[in-house]
Amino acid sequence: MAACCSRRPEEMAAASEAALLGASWRRYRARLGALRSEAGPGPAGESSSSRRRRDTELHLLFDQLLSEACSGPPGAAAAAASPLLAAGGPGPEDVCELLVEACELVQLNQEHLVIKVCQLIHHLLTRFQVIVDEESLKFLLPYFIAALKQCSPWTHVEILQAVAASVYHNGPKCQKYLPDLLGEKGLLVQFSSPAQTDVELRRAAVHGMANLCLSMPGQLYLEEPYRERCFQTFLSVLQSSKDAVVDDVTFCMLLQNALKGTQSLLNGGKMKLTQPDQLGSLLAVLKKCMFHGLPGLNIEMPAILYPALLPQYDSQLALKQEKPEPSNFKPAGSRRKKAKAKLKKGKPEEELRGEQEGSEGGGQERPQPPGDGQQDPGAADAGMQPSSEETRAAFTKDPLPLHSLGWKRISSSDSEYSDAEGGLQSKTRSFQAKVRQGALTCFLSAVKSIEKKVLYGYWPAFVPDAPGIGSPQSVSLMTIALKDPSPKTRASAFQVLSAILEGSKQFLSIAEDATDHKRAFTPFSVTLASSIRELHRCLLLALLAETSSQTLTKIIKCLANLVANAPYSRLKPGLLTRVWSQIKPYIRHKDVNVRVSSLTLLGAAVSAQAPLPEVRLLLQQPGSSGLGGSGAGTPRPTAPAPAEPCWLARLCISLVAAPPREDGCSDSDAGGGPAAGLHEPLPVRLESLQVLALLVKGYFSVAAQSYLLELGEVACRCMEEVDPSVQLHGAKLVDELGVGIIQQHKPDSAVPPDQRVPLDLVVTFWTRMLNGPLPEALQNSQHPTLQTSTCNALSSILPEAFSTLPEDKQILSITMLLGLNHSENALVKAAAARALGVYVVFPCLRQDVMFVADAANAILNSLCEGSPNVRAKAAWSLGNLTDTLIINMELLGPHFQEEFSDLLLLKMLRAATEASKDKDKVKSNAVRALGNLLHFLQPAHVASPRFEQPIEESLQALIATVQSEATMKARWNACYALGNVFKNPALPLGEAPWTAQVYQALTLAVQSCKNFKVRIKSAAALSVPRERKRYGSPEQFSQVWGALVVALQRSEEAEDFLEFRYSASLRTQLCHALLHLLSLADEVDLPAIGATVAEQGVVLARYLLLYMKSGAEDEEVGGGEDLPERDQILARAIEHVRGIEGLSAGCPVKRGPTVAYLEDILKTHSKSSRGLVEA
Repeated sequence: MAACCSRRPEEMAAASEAALLGASWRRYRARLGALRSEAGPGPAGESSSSRRRRDTELHLLFDQLLSEACSGPPGAAAAAASPLLAAGGPGPEDVCELLVEACELVQLNQEHLVIKVCQLIHHLLTRFQVIVDEESLKFLLPYFIAALKQCSPWTHVEILQAVAASVYHNGPKCQKYLPDLLGEKGLLVQFSSPAQTDVELRRAAVHGMANLCLSMPGQLYLEEPYRERCFQTFLSVLQSSKDAVVDDVTFCMLLQNALKGTQSLLNGGKMKLTQPDQLGSLLAVLKKCMFHGLPGLNIEMPAILYPALLPQYDSQLALKQEKPEPSNFKPAGSRRKKAKAKLKKGKPEEELRGEQEGSEGGGQERPQPPGDGQQDPGAADAGMQPSSEETRAAFTKDPLPLHSLGWKRISSSDSEYSDAEGGLQSKTRSFQAKVRQGALTCFLSAVKSIEKKVLYGYWPAFVPDAPGIGSPQSVSLMTIALKDPSPKTRASAFQVLSAILEGSKQFLSIAEDATDHKRAFTPFSVTLASSIRELHRCLLLALLAETSSQTLTKIIKCLANLVANAPYSRLKPGLLTRVWSQIKPYIRHKDVNVRVSSLTLLGAAVSAQAPLPEVRLLLQQPGSSGLGGSGAGTPRPTAPAPAEPCWLARLCISLVAAPPREDGCSDSDAGGGPAAGLHEPLPVRLESLQVLALLVKGYFSVAAQSYLLELGEVACRCMEEVDPSVQLHGAKLVDELGVGIIQQHKPDSAVPPDQRVPLDLVVTFWTRMLNGPLPEALQNSQHPTLQTSTCNALSSILPEAFSTLPEDKQILSITMLLGLNHSENALVKAAAARALGVYVVFPCLRQDVMFVADAANAILNSLCEGSPNVRAKAAWSLGNLTDTLIINMELLGPHFQEEFSDLLLLKMLRAATEASKDKDKVKSNAVRALGNLLHFLQPAHVASPRFEQPIEESLQALIATVQSEATMKARWNACYALGNVFKNPALPLGEAPWTAQVYQALTLAVQSCKNFKVRIKSAAALSVPRERKRYGSPEQFSQVWGALVVALQRSEEAEDFLEFRYSASLRTQLCHALLHLLSLADEVDLPAIGATVAEQGVVLARYLLLYMKSGAEDEEVGGGEDLPERDQILARAIEHVRGIEGLSAGCPVKRGPTVAYLEDILKTHSKSSRGLVEA
């Protein structure tokens, strides 16, 4: 009640102010209307005395309107606009109508009135943030164009300011007037040309041009000629130098407007910087403007930056500096004491920091009003605290001396300038900082619009590199980040650097310095590694010296991007240790955004190329070192504390379920849902849950195994909360825990069996989950995303643990998944279909015919869904289901095949055939399922009339996929599927009409497919048949033999050099297939074989000898024979050919050449083997 009473006078005052403003506005409109009625139809019939009286009244009226528009404290535009445009006051359309009426009363020959009405338009639109409507624009723009053409030059600045305010966010509506404004001889182009000597006029024209380039998303955009003309104008402005007669503030405002215009062009999305000179020119001027007015530094940039591997020359010209005071060279400790003593005389430290952040770094950027940046000149940049700046100077190794910047030593009392000269310096510094920030913001837009591979060519120009011996360090983004006095500008520099680093993993993966470099030249990999190390050093220095919470957040996020993309496995250890040590204190920072970004950085560290030995050691450090210390060396292996195996896991658990903070939170802690009063702020808890999930994923044995039940309890509590985001992260944590357990229990796991999570503990964990919130979350149809994550979690259960669960829990899991398969939400349905595909391969479920049938029906239902994602998951599950059918067929024999429903089998065959015509993500698994199904068919199915057409269609689908332009995975799976088809003796391979088509598709793939893995699988499929008759006629056999020989000759020809790594595997598989064909050949096949031996014998012998010498070189081969077995394969082939040659009376080829050829190969191999043994 008291709060309501305290607010009531304020509300009453605001209402009263709005009423007064509305009344005065109506009074002005009435006076304007009266003057219009007095003017009559035109000035022709009006007497001179009445005209003079009307002009006088217009002067007075405009003066009063201007006085009211310009009243109030600067920067209060939004506050002023609120009561003016509130209910009861005029709206934007009323403002536009008044301005049009005012222009109608002013003739172009009345130049003083023209100036006043233009000033009125500029101030009203700028101050009250009104965007002119299209109807008003149709009158105002022609008026301004005519005024610029007819009025005297001394009026042009005010007219151009009115133009700029009117076209703000109206560029697409000005298409009709663009020829007059932006044409080859347009007014804005003329006034903004380098030949224009009046800088104020040029600035106003550039401002108008920049506002024309500004467009909202979804609006029409400037056509290409206008965009190019504007870009060249902005570029010429940014490349220009300041004349001696031009004051600094005006020049800064000119640069600001050009930067805003360039940024608008880049943000529009259609400004493609494809020409190297165009991009290089832009980057050169942006780099120059980034350092504009930075004290102690002046750089000369080349006109164009070219992409290069090494930094380009940029000369550093130190400005004339004061002689440094002796106090600046004292140890850091004494400086801090002195700084504290100064603060006692002035304002408190927190108050000073608040002023600094409020002036430059406070909060997010507000939308700029349509004005040209002429804000309060008194809003000067406050320097950093003396202690922080001295710390920055003490730690940095950059050759630019910070201690010599006299203006940074100004105390709080000295900074309040009392003379005009001091005020001008403050104003100049403020505008120079805005230019630097504008250049950085524009560069950020350029980074986002440039293709990454092009951008990284300019890496040395903007990213620091360790300076060579005796050479200065080149200026870079880190120069601004470490030396700029404005927190907001420093934050912008970190934001740009973060954008450059984002997605740079592939580029940075080249870096390497794990071994000492001792070569005559420096490889690029070493140079790049040096740059990565320098980035770590500079960012950690900035972290130590920074005081602004907003900038701290940007630094830590930039570090997180660097950590996420740097190739630590190829770098010397120690970098992550320094990052780890210095970020610990910020986990308990008072600002919630800093805490969240610190956790994000730790999450990036534990997910970077996990598992890293360095991170493993850091996690195993005792818990007492978790939140303090600043070690810089590589951690040494220490015995982990028995109670706390992983301090980071313990920290995150405590943050997720922590009691209320006693030290309070910053203003940014607001929000957090219903549980905000019981826990840490919601963003901190969510980030802690994400770090836990990453820890479990990358370092399960270190971070999660000892906390399994406790982490499960944390996940359960999260899923029981009201906030959906907390529930979702809890479900994801359960999913990661389940996946971690499965990975640890795999047969090929590196974890010894006695060190794995015990099976009874896994059963306890999943029993708690199924007794807890998991079933409720699965049935929560109000939150489909939560249902999806919970489905994924339930599918990550260890198969051995599932079989040990109580029967009711097994039934509960299966029933819920089958039910969710009928969900109307596509995400839920896709997750349920995938989970069924996981369950169907469980050993305890796959032999249950009823469950397999229920799962098949559910998966087939999802395979007909409209969502491509659902169909892709269902096709994957169908592939798993058919794998289960093959396993059961091999383990249980015909008994299982007879029990399985023929109708369901036919339904699956037709569904898979139809799915093979779908998109590639569906097709690749559909063809896998087809191969298994055709392998599973019994002779009774093949002979059945109702199976005849589906079998034919399914085979045609496989042939079409092999020959298609589908993804290589789909073609690879189709070749593998045909190999499975060949394994079914019930299918009439060799006799059926489709035999020739199947072999033709495979032989074409093995000879000419550009992907070697497809060739390998097609060669493997061609070597599957175990009887000669399944290869068909002699002509068909000869075609297969010839294709394999040609493929062997082409095995070293690859369009993509990445395919060469599979060439040895391909040759091995081809040789295996050739020997397999030799061991099955009939006497009618010998002529073709003999002809090949005669023509290509030398080449074949070389490859066959390589095959005999080499082992199974690649898992893609599929043969996996050792050397003795390969000898036996060749020996069997020789014996078989010798037998048929001995029986081939009347054969046109001379008797025994093939046998002699093969025996020579075997002898050569035996001799070389004995030689190797003796050696």
